[in-house]
Amino acid sequence: MTIANHEEAHLMHHEDWIRRLLAPISGLLLWGIFAASPAWAEPKVELLWPEGAPGAKGDSDDDKPTLTIMLPPEDKANGAAVVVCPGGGYGHLAFGYEGVDVGQWLSDHGVAAFVLKYRHRGTGYGHPAPLDDAQRAIRTVRARADEFGVDPQRIGILGFSAGGHLASSAGTHYDAGDSNAKDAIARASCRPEFLILCYPVISFTTPYTHKGSRKNLLGENPDAKLVESFSNELQVTEDTPPTFLWHTSEDKGVPPENSVLFYLALHKAGVPAEMHIYEKGRHGLGLAQEVPAVSSWPGRCIDWMRGRGLLEKP
Repeated sequence: MTIANHEEAHLMHHEDWIRRLLAPISGLLLWGIFAASPAWAEPKVELLWPEGAPGAKGDSDDDKPTLTIMLPPEDKANGAAVVVCPGGGYGHLAFGYEGVDVGQWLSDHGVAAFVLKYRHRGTGYGHPAPLDDAQRAIRTVRARADEFGVDPQRIGILGFSAGGHLASSAGTHYDAGDSNAKDAIARASCRPEFLILCYPVISFTTPYTHKGSRKNLLGENPDAKLVESFSNELQVTEDTPPTFLWHTSEDKGVPPENSVLFYLALHKAGVPAEMHIYEKGRHGLGLAQEVPAVSSWPGRCIDWMRGRGLLEKP
């Protein structure tokens, strides 16, 4: 089964996944859970660009990126925040198991999660729309940090597969914001403070490239300089954010060499990094709760975040 077929088998629209998240296991049981947890907050979906996204081709839902905001209870919140980028080969989004489910996991650990529905080839968009959306998401969380109860210096980005490429792009292509902009969000920096990359697409210039992702993002015959610019292992510097990576040796969709190349570049640049390569496991596992050994990655990631002081309450 190809990466595209696998992820398409799991794909559902984000509205359906929100309903699944909130749908009653049993009406009375779920009501009892929420009644006993008054601090629980229903996820909220907001337009990423209320005035219209740059380069929008129309006015349908496909032209309107969103953030699904999943805030932890106040007594659990620790001030950290993560923008979550689902995968899908830049052709669709696995918004459930690589999006909302991951947001719930983060929220359970006191981390504010912001699941990004970004534009992609399946909605008619290639570069620069996905990166524009990811950068805008980080700026939004930073500009509204007080409202969300997060520390603007503890905002990271997490991505799976092609979403991992988007997250690594955000970590290697960023700016300090436009100080002259009228829009407060545009004035905020889009640099993430840390990266969490899950079986990520990284390289666009090596034999390990996921060609479908490259084609969907950059087109059929992209300029060589653009391809190199988004081969993100080549863009690492000493200012690249600290990074947690995981992959599996059995991944045939996106070979683990992608993670290895990024880790080696980080190590060479002196950037703190941690990488886990599991022996078993196909591509597209998400939280991998039912997969022996690989199911340890969420805990190891939380340990890494804790070790970096990202989960300390203010």
